[in-house]
Amino acid sequence: MNSIFSIGIQSLWDELRHMPVGGVWWVNTDRNEDAIRLVNQTIAAQDKDARVAVISMGEEPKNIIELESDRGPQAVKLFTMPAKTDGLYFMTRDVQCSIDPDHYLLILKCSNNALQNIPVEKLLHWLEKINKWAKFQNCTLLVINPGSNNDKLVSLLMSQYRSLSGLASIHDQADSYLYDVAFWCNEKGVSARQQLTLKLIEGEWHLARLEETVVQPRSDEKRILSHLAVLEVAPALSENWSLFETNEALFHEARTTQAATIVFSLTQNNQIETLARQIHTLRRQRGSALKIVVRENNTSLRATDERLLLGCGANMVIPWNAPLSRCLTLLESIQGQQFNRHVPEDISTLLSMTQPMKLRGYQKWDTFCDAVGNMMNNTLLPADGKGVMVALRPVPGIRVEQALTLCRPNRTGDIMTIGGNRLVLFLSFCRINDLDTALNHIFPLPTGDIFSNRMTWFEDNLIAAELVQMRTLEPEHWVKPLPMTSNFKPVLNAKHDGHVWRRVPEPLRLLPENGENASS
Repeated sequence: MNSIFSIGIQSLWDELRHMPVGGVWWVNTDRNEDAIRLVNQTIAAQDKDARVAVISMGEEPKNIIELESDRGPQAVKLFTMPAKTDGLYFMTRDVQCSIDPDHYLLILKCSNNALQNIPVEKLLHWLEKINKWAKFQNCTLLVINPGSNNDKLVSLLMSQYRSLSGLASIHDQADSYLYDVAFWCNEKGVSARQQLTLKLIEGEWHLARLEETVVQPRSDEKRILSHLAVLEVAPALSENWSLFETNEALFHEARTTQAATIVFSLTQNNQIETLARQIHTLRRQRGSALKIVVRENNTSLRATDERLLLGCGANMVIPWNAPLSRCLTLLESIQGQQFNRHVPEDISTLLSMTQPMKLRGYQKWDTFCDAVGNMMNNTLLPADGKGVMVALRPVPGIRVEQALTLCRPNRTGDIMTIGGNRLVLFLSFCRINDLDTALNHIFPLPTGDIFSNRMTWFEDNLIAAELVQMRTLEPEHWVKPLPMTSNFKPVLNAKHDGHVWRRVPEPLRLLPENGENASS
């Protein structure tokens, strides 16, 4: 008869507790002490004659394992391994040198944050191998992984139901704990997207409300969770509205919802990556019924940033110039929607779309061609939306090297080169209708006063064709920029006011000469 082991959470029903032999289960915790508590509770939840082994990564197992005299197995096999991910690949071999894993419960307690930076391909390959090994050896493996930021890992593992029999997380919520079950498969069936509240009673986790042992209904569809700034200091519009002072507080509450509307506020450009990660986590973990909206309260989004937020799972991005009445109308329009776009498991795939070319400013002619060519070949980027390439020829009397000194791009991904008496710029993710505005930001003088001719390419095939022509230019026709001296100072003391460049006045103080008064 096959053995069935149990995870160590009291009052949990069998569908979310049992772990039969032949599978791999994975539980994340926010803190290392929570992982140790779960290990000890799981050991104590087994029968007296159960065969249990604990593999501790980076810690001495005798210092963390506590056996109880009145329950649990009489003995536990202890193993230790270095706090390096490479040790995972030799774990099965080392275990079999000491024990026969047949009908064993093997608990792998990872070190804190040990799996944060493991390559995705290696982790998935290891999961596939360890699952086959557990089935062949007829044993159960429980992986308990503590880490301060496991959301990325959970999003990755959500689709690994062929290698994992169960995936869950335990989140600390100050006065209680949230047991978030992504999926759990055993002899009782399959359970998914369950969220249960745990209470810590006498050092052990117990299910807070035993009567709530049914699949959570999606009864929160009318709820709207919003940042305070979205309503522009107006109070909550009805009892269905909940307002939060920060996006972080809003995110943590949204993790408990099923089909509510979540409205984030965006005020600064440096919030975009954090917000993208939060949206990606919610979409991957809470499903397609959740409505996620971002309202831009100040001008801070580029086209590529908006594409990133939508790609991470946002239903809609409301622009900064939309009035509150229009914002509320848009929120009404998405009620009842199901999100059906594909969201990649790894958010780094989406983040690579924002800055695929981490270059800025002047580049050599061949480097420029290679960089733009690689961007045109990037299949993750939208067709005919990768940017604009502009070739500028200086007016008579201005050398192209001199014109280069006036070219001052500020964004990463905006690069230029000179050759063949032309200044060639590539402005990443710039739309053709925004080209004049972009050039006004880059040059301190009107481009019509500096350049006599301008050619523009904004479609992928046209840019690729021009790159072919550019590569034919011989190196002797490449132009080097003017040398910069150490005491070089800009000719213009100017700043951009959003429309044009303006000189900044410099205060001067007149000093008297030979002891005379300044007024004489």
